[in-house]
Amino acid sequence: MDRNIRTVDDVLKLLDGLFAPEADRWTAGGASWWDGFYADRSHPVPFFVPKPDENLVSYLDRGLIVPGRALDLGCGPGRNALHLASAGFAVDAVDLSPTAIAWAEERAAEAGADVRFHCGDAFGLTATELTGPYDLIHDSGCFHHLPPHRRVSYLELLDRVLAPGGHLSLTCFAAGAMGSELPDAAFYRQSGLHGGLAYTPESLRWIFSGFTETELRRMRDEPPESPRFGEPFLWTALFRRGPTASSR
Repeated sequence: MDRNIRTVDDVLKLLDGLFAPEADRWTAGGASWWDGFYADRSHPVPFFVPKPDENLVSYLDRGLIVPGRALDLGCGPGRNALHLASAGFAVDAVDLSPTAIAWAEERAAEAGADVRFHCGDAFGLTATELTGPYDLIHDSGCFHHLPPHRRVSYLELLDRVLAPGGHLSLTCFAAGAMGSELPDAAFYRQSGLHGGLAYTPESLRWIFSGFTETELRRMRDEPPESPRFGEPFLWTALFRRGPTASSR
C-alpha cells in the first residue's frame, strides 16, 4: 500500500503519471520524443528556420524590453537565443532534447554567439543551477505543451527566477487556430495532450493575472523572405512582473 502524497510536488508527480508515457513532452522522459522531432533538420517545420520570433524582434525594436539576463525556455535549435545574444543579452537557453541543443550549439559557433545552452528539465534546472534572476524569460512554444497541473510549476518557476520588473515573453497556440480546446479535466480522462493546448486571451490573462499585460496579440504572418518568423496560429504576449509582488 502506497501512502506517499505529502507535498504539492508529490501531487504534481502523481498527476504526471496519469498520462501515457508517449504523451510526455515536459519531463526528462520526453527528451527522446523531441530528439526524434529534431533529428531531420531538412523536415519542413516552420520554426526550424534560423529566424527569431517577429514579436521578440518587435519588443526590442520598440524598447519594450532592454538587454539584461535572459532565459530561453524550450530553445530548440536556438534561433531566439542567438537573437537575444546579438542584442546584448546574457543568455541561458534550455531544452529537453540533446539533439536540439547540439544543433543550437552549432548555430551559435557559426555565428560567434555567446549563449550558454543547457540540456534538461527547465523546472529542475531553475531550482538548482539556473537561479537567475532573469530580466527576460522567453518561451516560444514550451507553455502549450504542459499539462494543466504543470501551470502551477510554471508559475513557481517565474516566482523563483524572474526578476522584479522583469518580463515574460510568451508564444503559444491560439484557440480557433491550433491546439486542443478540450477542457482541462478531459486531458486526465484521455491521458494525452492532443499535440498541445490552445489558449484564449482570457485564459492567458487569468493564468498570468499576477502580471501586468504589456501586449497580447496574434503573431503576425511573415513571408518566406522575411528575416523574422511569424505564424498567425499563435498568440504572442508580453507580461511584466511587478517590482515586488509574486506572480500569483
